[in-house]
Amino acid sequence: MTLNMLAAFWAVSLLLVITPGADWAYAISAGLRGRVVVPAVAGLLLGHLLATLIVAAGVGGLVASNPMALTLLTVAGCGYLLWLGINMLVHPSAPQAGLAQQSASWARWAFKGVCVSGLNPKVFLLFLALLPQFTDAMAAWPVPVQIVTLGLVHAFSCAVVYLLVGFGSQAVLQARPAAAQVISRVSGLAMVVIAAVLLIEQWLGHG
Repeated sequence: MTLNMLAAFWAVSLLLVITPGADWAYAISAGLRGRVVVPAVAGLLLGHLLATLIVAAGVGGLVASNPMALTLLTVAGCGYLLWLGINMLVHPSAPQAGLAQQSASWARWAFKGVCVSGLNPKVFLLFLALLPQFTDAMAAWPVPVQIVTLGLVHAFSCAVVYLLVGFGSQAVLQARPAAAQVISRVSGLAMVVIAAVLLIEQWLGHG
């Protein structure tokens, strides 16, 4: 793997990360809750790293080639996004920087972050299609090691962008509770729409 190939992957990765999606919506909702941005983003990153390891281990190809496994992954991921999105629509977040956050709350936000990114079939299929293209079978490093390295580069981009999104939403909306509730509902709606689109694509693929 050359530095040029690594730089090319980083550019593609950054373009994907700065595109708003379910991860953005979750980071914004964490920002509205105050001091849970870091655990929420850590959970999102762990989900991406798990997807990377699955692809590096070769399990990704087996799952992608198994229609039933892929369908179960899609339905599980969409179901979780729908649940989160509907909850954000019904109970929109408001800034709570003045409230103490318990460690259990941090763990809960981290776990939810893992589920948001780790159960997103788009993330899994994207890694499966993208990561191997930037590896070199003739390089000194084994291909799985190269894939993990690329996954770490992607995780770094995610960390920077998602932390900016989370803390940015907290700073901008902290003194605007009405606007914060609107943004929270928009984020919830985004999750619902993303889940619905994924389910429709899955249904059409089996049609």
